[in-house]
Amino acid sequence: MSDSRPIALDAMGGDHAPHEIVAGAVHAVRERGLSVVLVGSPRVLYEALADHDATKEVPIVRAEEALAMDEGALASLRRPRSSIAVACHLVRRGDASAVVSAGSTAGLVATGRLRLKAQPGVLRPAIAVALPTHPRPTLLLDAGANAEAKPEMLVQFAQLGAAYAELAYEIDSPSVGLLTIGSEPEKGNKLVRRAHELLQAASGLRFAGNVEGHDLLTGKVDVITTDGFTGNVALKSVEGAVRYAFAELRAAVSESSLARLGAALQRSRIRELRHRLDAEAYGGAVLLGLNGTVVIAHGSSKAQGISAACRLAADLSGAGTVAAIGDRIVPAHRAPRLW
Repeated sequence: MSDSRPIALDAMGGDHAPHEIVAGAVHAVRERGLSVVLVGSPRVLYEALADHDATKEVPIVRAEEALAMDEGALASLRRPRSSIAVACHLVRRGDASAVVSAGSTAGLVATGRLRLKAQPGVLRPAIAVALPTHPRPTLLLDAGANAEAKPEMLVQFAQLGAAYAELAYEIDSPSVGLLTIGSEPEKGNKLVRRAHELLQAASGLRFAGNVEGHDLLTGKVDVITTDGFTGNVALKSVEGAVRYAFAELRAAVSESSLARLGAALQRSRIRELRHRLDAEAYGGAVLLGLNGTVVIAHGSSKAQGISAACRLAADLSGAGTVAAIGDRIVPAHRAPRLW
């Protein structure tokens, strides 16, 4: 199944906007065969497209404003004609199949909630990030949409993640872990302990118990649920550790001719590992729980990362992921309450 509608790409968001965003759109159109519409300032985008001789290949939709990378959720209310808002409006109107943005995460989450609305029964949308575990990714959510959460929200995050894992990775009955400070059920703060009780009682979830920070990259479970504050800290810690490890590896293999020879012999394995740990290779995070497909590219994404994000958005919209997830979500009023 495919969706012929274009991807609405926020061309003004991201550390390298608009030029790398435009280059990513051109790559997605020419190399991946996707349909993409750029949202932003027509004059700036036309000039950027002209650099790639692509003015007739990628259409532009005007947006009067743009959210800066350091602007938060309130900016979405102050700038109703921002490029993110216009992109979301295209999806809501049915003129685009998905939104892709490397802009302000807080602004995108707030604008998505305002323009696309949450799916029936969903308390709050959650950011799902694919961790590079082997042999298949582990989903971590929430990775930053909800710094403050209630126990029943963590249950819904688990439901959203399990539904996404079933659809995207074809995992039957995905296992779910709760991120906390110990494997014992009583470990953690009040939020986590109550969420543990609810997850144990939730029907349709294969709850595997608590997981800790050192389990993030082990593939111990298929889905890890947590609040947005903890999830974002965990994600940034993993990203920083990966960057540090590769920096140390580069230094180690350049210390001697013997080390360089060993690295040359393992070049393909190192290249494969680097690709697997590259955040841009996954195309970005997915904002689950809205009436529309929303992909959040890394803020520092360049052309290849933007192109991959467009590919992910096209795959999700083409597979009808939003509707399929909505069918699997247990509304909050039907979730068991144990307090």
